Amino acid sequence: MTDMIVIEEAVGEIGCEPYSRTVDELLSFAVVNIDKQAGPTSHQVSDYVQKILGLKKAGHSGTLDPMVTGVQPVAIGRATKVVQYLLKSPKEYICIMHLHKDNIEHEEIRKVMAGFIGKIQQLPPVRSAVKRQLRTREIYELEILEIDNRDVLFRVLCEAGTYIRKLCTDIGKKMNIGAQMQELRRSQAGPFREEDHLVTCDDLRDALFYYKEHGDETYLRHCLWPIERAVRDFKKIYVFDSALESLSHGRDLGAPGISKMENFKLGEIVAVMSLKGELVCVGEALMSAVQISTEKKGLAVATSKVFMEAIAASVDKEDSESVEKREK
Repeated sequence: MTDMIVIEEAVGEIGCEPYSRTVDELLSFAVVNIDKQAGPTSHQVSDYVQKILGLKKAGHSGTLDPMVTGVQPVAIGRATKVVQYLLKSPKEYICIMHLHKDNIEHEEIRKVMAGFIGKIQQLPPVRSAVKRQLRTREIYELEILEIDNRDVLFRVLCEAGTYIRKLCTDIGKKMNIGAQMQELRRSQAGPFREEDHLVTCDDLRDALFYYKEHGDETYLRHCLWPIERAVRDFKKIYVFDSALESLSHGRDLGAPGISKMENFKLGEIVAVMSLKGELVCVGEALMSAVQISTEKKGLAVATSKVFMEAIAASVDKEDSESVEKREK
């Protein structure tokens, strides 16, 4: 956790810590880090997870071609609202690129590929889910892992929506020899990585069986990430219990409801958390963290997605009055 700007220390009494949720609660409000196998589409993988768990809703974090494998986070139940943020998060891939000519100097390959780091122009492939027009994408990191004659193994961290197949063909054109994507695996999708409890659909089915038939929840807990994992990389604001009722009904967050926060800028998308560490909502910062800590009044966050279940009007009158006093 980054350094906190503390306005007023407090202890949360409402709700429970994310990792203290029961398995039944997680089964309707979690993310499964699926290891997609070659063959099915991303939509089919999401559908498999939904059917295995007997749910009405599930959503994936970004389309992978049928033959591409790797990290495919699937949000389940009420957690599906977080998918729109995972779709926009950076992605990392491990790729084998096949060159169309033998004995290319390794130094030339490295030089050309290094030139693709940064902002690039891409025209989506003919077979793609988006309109085929030139667009800008950013390559954050591009690392060659091994070169074996015509085959180049590399790792790439890139902006969401980058086509790796097109990246390979563009690199080939730049070298005037041609190239194609031979094999691709996604190793990261936003905050989810290969080492983060990556499981197959079969693993999930087996884990559910052990839970239902033997009462052993160990394996199922391994499969189910609390939704808070999905906003791990967001800057966070922690609010008093007295602010939870209004936030859970979709109201914007006022500065007097904030206990502490990480440093963020005006306009940044932030995660609003309870003092127990539960995700309450996600929204756009209407003030910077510094401004909030200095002025301590006004609207701080415009709520866009609410994740906490609506809380009945049961917050103590004393708590409500304390908020009113802060606002004054």
